[in-house]
Amino acid sequence: MVTFCDENFLCSGFASSSTDDRRFSKHIHDNVHGNIYLDSLSLKFIDTEQFQRLRDLKQLGLTYMVYPGAVHSRFEHSVGVCWLASEAIHRLKTYQGLELGIERCDIQTVKLAGLLHDVGHGPFSHMFEREFLPRVLNGLKWSHEEMSLKMIDYIVDEHNIEIDSESLKKVKEMIIASENSTSKSSNEKHFLYDIVANGRNGIDVDKFDYIVRDSRACGLGCNFQFQRVLETMRVIDDEICYRAKEYLTIHKLFAARADLHRTVYTHAKVKAIELMFVDAMTKANDYLQIASNIDDPAQYWKLDDTIMKTIETSSHQELKESRDLILRIRRRDLYQFCNEFAVPKDKLEHFKNVTPQDIICSQNSSRPALQEDDIAMSNVKIDLTRGRKNPLESINFFQDYESTEKFSITEDQISHLLPACCQDMIVRVYSKKPDLVEAISEAFENFQMKTYGMKTQVHSTPEKKKRPRYNKPAVF
Repeated sequence: MVTFCDENFLCSGFASSSTDDRRFSKHIHDNVHGNIYLDSLSLKFIDTEQFQRLRDLKQLGLTYMVYPGAVHSRFEHSVGVCWLASEAIHRLKTYQGLELGIERCDIQTVKLAGLLHDVGHGPFSHMFEREFLPRVLNGLKWSHEEMSLKMIDYIVDEHNIEIDSESLKKVKEMIIASENSTSKSSNEKHFLYDIVANGRNGIDVDKFDYIVRDSRACGLGCNFQFQRVLETMRVIDDEICYRAKEYLTIHKLFAARADLHRTVYTHAKVKAIELMFVDAMTKANDYLQIASNIDDPAQYWKLDDTIMKTIETSSHQELKESRDLILRIRRRDLYQFCNEFAVPKDKLEHFKNVTPQDIICSQNSSRPALQEDDIAMSNVKIDLTRGRKNPLESINFFQDYESTEKFSITEDQISHLLPACCQDMIVRVYSKKPDLVEAISEAFENFQMKTYGMKTQVHSTPEKKKRPRYNKPAVF
C-alpha cells in the first residue's frame, strides 16, 4: 500500500525540474521500499485520472480469491518501479557518472519509464490481455505495452504536460525495450534501456519490484535480494554487467519468478477462477462492448476491475449467463480441476496447446458424449523469461570493480546443481460440470496414452472428485 505523507509546491517543465531537490517532491511511504520521493514531473502524470485508474487494477488479477492478501494494485507497483529505476540510475551515476555522461534528463526519462510502463494494463491485468482478448478478437495480437504508449501520449495531450518530444520518445522506447531491443533513439547510452524493461537478458527493476511485492502480499518467502544486484552492477561497453560473484544471486531472480508463476500466478484454483471469469466476460462482450475501445485511450482508461461488479449487479437479461458464472465464483462452485501433466522434456520443442476437442476425441465410447463446452483447458508455460533458453547465457559479468572487460559464464562453471532445463509446460483439464469429472479424467488419460504412449500425470484423479458433491464447503 502507498500512502501520501505531505505535499510541497511543484515546479514545471522537464528541464527545470531537479530530480535531486526534495523541496519540489512529494514524500510517500511504501510498504515494500519504505520512503519514496517523487519529483514534480512524475507527479504531473500521477495526478491524472488515467494514472489513478491503476488503483482499481489489482496487480495479480483474480489471485486474491485464493491468496486473500493479494489485493495490491498496479498503482503501488508502478510507483515502486519508478523508485527502483531512480535508485538504479543514481547508483550508476555515483560510481560511473563522469565516464557514462549521465545527465539529469537521463535520470528523469528512466524514472518516467518505470512509472508509466504499466499504464496500459486492462482489467485483471494479464488475464485480460492473454486470455480474454485473444478469444473475442479471434487471436488478434494486442499488448498492454503498446497501449501504454498510446495512453502516455493521451495523458500528455489531455493534461498539457510539458515534456519535450525527444524525451517522451525515449520514455516510450524504454517501456517496450523488452519487446523490441533494437528500438533506440540514438546510438548512445544503450545501457539506459536495460533498467526498466531489459530486452537483453530480462534483469530489470520491474521484476525486482513485483517479485518482492507479490511474494510479500501472498505471505511467501523470497530469497532473492535485488539490493545486491543494484549495488554490484556497472556499465561496460554500453551494457549493464554484473559482478561474477553474484551469479547465483541473479539465478535466484529467475528462479523466484518461476516459483511465483508455479505457486501463485498459475495456481490450479486461480486458473479455474480465471477460466470462469473469461467465460463470463466473453458472454458479456457483445452487450457491454468490453473490447470495443482497446485502441482508444480516451475510452479505454475507463475500463478497470469494476467490470466484474458491473456484470454481477446488472439486471439485464443479456448478462444472465455472465452473472450466473460470477455467482458460481462467489459461491465457490468452481470449474472442477480434474488433473494435469507436465509435457515430457523431449516433446517441448514441437508442443501444441491441447484443446477441449483433443480431449473429446480421446473419450471412451461407453461414456456420455462430451461437448466442447463441458471442458476447460489451461496450457501453462513456466520458464526463466527466455523460453527454453537459459537467460544467464545472455548476461555479461565482470571480475571486480577495477575490471574493464566483460565476459559470459556458463552454468557448469558455477554449479552442477542448477536445472538443466529452463522451461515447463503444464497441461490442465477442468470440468465445467461436476458430474462429468470422471468422464473427462478418463479422456484426459487416454489423450496422454495416445500422444506419449504413457500416462505422464503424476497422480490419478481422486475418487472423491469423481463423485458429484453439492453444497460443498469453500476450499481455498
